[in-house]
Amino acid sequence: MTDRVPTVLEALDCTADAALKQLPGTRPALHRSFTVRPAKRPFAKNVILARLSVQHLAAIGECLEPIILKERMVLQEPKRQVEYVYFIETGLVSLRVVAAGSMLEMAVIGYRGVVGASFLWGGHLSTHQSVVVFPGSAHRIRVEDLRRVMKVHPEVREGLFEYVQAVTFQCVQTGLCGVRHHREQRLASWLCLASEAVDTRVLPVTHDYLSSVLGLRRAGVTETLLRFEEQGLIRKMRGVLQIDEPKLLEEKACCCYKLVSGAYACSSARTLSEEQAS
Repeated sequence: MTDRVPTVLEALDCTADAALKQLPGTRPALHRSFTVRPAKRPFAKNVILARLSVQHLAAIGECLEPIILKERMVLQEPKRQVEYVYFIETGLVSLRVVAAGSMLEMAVIGYRGVVGASFLWGGHLSTHQSVVVFPGSAHRIRVEDLRRVMKVHPEVREGLFEYVQAVTFQCVQTGLCGVRHHREQRLASWLCLASEAVDTRVLPVTHDYLSSVLGLRRAGVTETLLRFEEQGLIRKMRGVLQIDEPKLLEEKACCCYKLVSGAYACSSARTLSEEQAS
């Protein structure tokens, strides 16, 4: 049975009725719930959902299912059918390439993104493994339901495409980073990107984890983190790392950090008012 969390999508007003009527299979009970509440903007922690207009959020919201993300929970496996798309609300998901018993992390996904959007290219099988690193919550939707929504509301597809461009860029940049940049730069870059992805300076990570996802020797990771701590950039506690000086840590990161961070910022640039005006 799926673990559930309270939904963050509050009921919408009757202006969403048209969106629901356009979708086949809309449940009458839920439709009525959209008409009895005063007009208000629904609250969504996921950036992609939050950017949608009230009409488009009403269309997709009928199919969303809240779910708890537990640590080490596998959302997708490579070469397996993509059944769900996950809109991450809290927590962190690691996007990995797995081959011949080895693993390399290509991207981290937090509240700004989704897991499972590869179906947009027409593929039915996942190319990556997606694993929950920090526990949290998400809203998921079946791929067939999302296809149906996007057919009626192409603006939803456009929003997803913008995000997919950013996460694809991160995957490509990570490959380059792994062969061109040294250990200190890569560690600083990962910490900065992970902190942005979950919007907190406290990261529940261990030396072993950082060593495995970055393909670095554990002793080297420990040495670098000790140096960061001596410089006052971070503080290490049992199973937790706290970033005390994010700006100074960013200066230690390679250029990949700013490039990837900028790509996500561009994908989230359109404001709600721009979306409603379009």
